[in-house]
Amino acid sequence: ESHLNEDVTLEAVADVAGVSKFHLTRAFRFATDVSVMRYVRARRLSAAAHVLVNGDCDILELALSSGYGSHEAFTRAFREQFGATPQQVRKRGNLDDLPLMEALRMRDSNNVPPLAPRFVEGGALLLAGLSRTHRGSNAAMPAQWGEFTPYLGHIAGQVGNVAYGVLHNDAEGSIDYLTGVEVKAFADLPDEFTRLRIPAQRYAVFAHAGHVSTIGETWGAIWSDWFPSSGHEAADSPMFERYPETFDGRTGEGGFEIWIPIR
Repeated sequence: ESHLNEDVTLEAVADVAGVSKFHLTRAFRFATDVSVMRYVRARRLSAAAHVLVNGDCDILELALSSGYGSHEAFTRAFREQFGATPQQVRKRGNLDDLPLMEALRMRDSNNVPPLAPRFVEGGALLLAGLSRTHRGSNAAMPAQWGEFTPYLGHIAGQVGNVAYGVLHNDAEGSIDYLTGVEVKAFADLPDEFTRLRIPAQRYAVFAHAGHVSTIGETWGAIWSDWFPSSGHEAADSPMFERYPETFDGRTGEGGFEIWIPIR
């Protein structure tokens, strides 16, 4: 927050935090549901919106001070963030209905009990299912399960009745999420399926006993609370939610596990 007017980079934030860019990207996203640089961008544009309604500022000067090299680039980013141009916001003179990004605050309390994972040497997995890219937020992931559920029990070579929600190909600003199952081989699968081969890996396995809607609390606690004091580092490998037969997708109850690759 104190460096928003400077050239903030993912590398610089990771260096100050004492973690890798990879770790920071995952930790920040799961603790806040927004990526690091998207947060920086949204905060700068929100600050610019406040300036616009408080006076007759020069939009080019505001663009440059907000980190944009031209009036056009600033206007394009501003419209993407707020659905209105800087000129329109300045003219109307208020911030009503604008999706402003306010400063995030550290949590005062945590509703998640202290985490005590078990450690597992996991074997290689062949997973297949529907994969979608989620940018900026994880909010659309639950709906993806509704799209995938009709396939369950009808997939060639399906192993058991365990379902997986796999997070892979994560980068600053986006992550791929696969809703799928383990299969014996990648042959005879629907054309729309993504095939994912996960190598043998050591995992920290966290139980989530509550309703599936509170999964964000556990994900956030893993990255914000457990990792910093655990002495472990996240491995650059897919991580996943593992939903056993006892999990009821209709009610969201029954419990499941979160498997985080570590080294």
